[in-house]
Amino acid sequence: MKKNFFNVIGVMSGTSLDGVDLAHIFLKKELQTWKFEILEVETISYEEEWLYKLKSAVNFNNKELQILNEEYTVYLSSIINRFIDKYQLKDLDAICSHGHTILHQPQNGCTLQIGNLPILAELIKQKVVCDFRVQDVEKGGQGAPLVPIGDQILFSDFEYCLNLGGFSNISFEFQGKRIAFDISPVNTVLNFLSEKVGNKFDNKGKMAASGSVNDLLLAELNELNFYKLPFPKSLGIEYVKKEVLPIINKFHYLIIPDILSTFSEHIAIQIKNILLNKSGKMLVTGGGAYNDDLIERIKKNNPNIEIVVPEQKIIEFKEALIFAFLGVLKLENKINVLSSVTGAFEDHSSGFIYTF
Repeated sequence: MKKNFFNVIGVMSGTSLDGVDLAHIFLKKELQTWKFEILEVETISYEEEWLYKLKSAVNFNNKELQILNEEYTVYLSSIINRFIDKYQLKDLDAICSHGHTILHQPQNGCTLQIGNLPILAELIKQKVVCDFRVQDVEKGGQGAPLVPIGDQILFSDFEYCLNLGGFSNISFEFQGKRIAFDISPVNTVLNFLSEKVGNKFDNKGKMAASGSVNDLLLAELNELNFYKLPFPKSLGIEYVKKEVLPIINKFHYLIIPDILSTFSEHIAIQIKNILLNKSGKMLVTGGGAYNDDLIERIKKNNPNIEIVVPEQKIIEFKEALIFAFLGVLKLENKINVLSSVTGAFEDHSSGFIYTF
């Protein structure tokens, strides 16, 4: 007999390295629709040691990556166990975990999310559903983005769902199918620039708001070849290091507020290029939803779109919520990855289920 109610935890670590997001979720199926309730939530910030390891891992060899994967799985298990104990969570159906992306090179048939080893289930004494991207890449897909099926089912009131995290990505219906793709870097670059002047991030975009747009830098950023590619397409931290930062570094004589202002304008323009001549409601989530300057630029560039910034739990934990949902769909052996989004040769039920 199929279950209609699930008590799960969604676990997510994003490329912006804010920390590990954990969200206790109730998911209930009513006829053909799903309802959700976000209960206890927490973000566990990375210690300096882990920040250094995760930032450096793109240069690790295979042996170093294997060791890192094992260490991170143990580290992640301790975070999840503390969350369960702190909130005295009982009768959980599963822990649905994304892990942390270290490598994402779908063009080379490669994607690696650490923290998804089978021992995770043993360490937390819970059923685990994880590693949602690998099978999609094996099926010829980008392995990303995976959130759009959650957008389609859980947030059907919105024509567009925009996430402003390490990268911006968007999902919407197009010619009868859900499509989604990464648009541009966001916090991977904005946070990198903020760190140069001793801040972890640009609080509410105040530094960017105080700066001026440099037209030469803006033009060069807007000419990046990625923006000319058709969807499906996705971005990784390697792309930022290889293609974006070298352009920014050429303008080293600019003050940081001016570079922040220029890159924020660049983000808004690239979103505008996707939404050209469109109208409707757009849900905006992710850490960038708190960047008042960036939100104002997006509004100014898209006057026909109603921008909706939701409650805090959805802003901060939407991805954890949706990975919880992807895990539930996997437990039900239901489709949780759309080929129209990733470019895989078929829709499929992705992820691995580990029991202890």
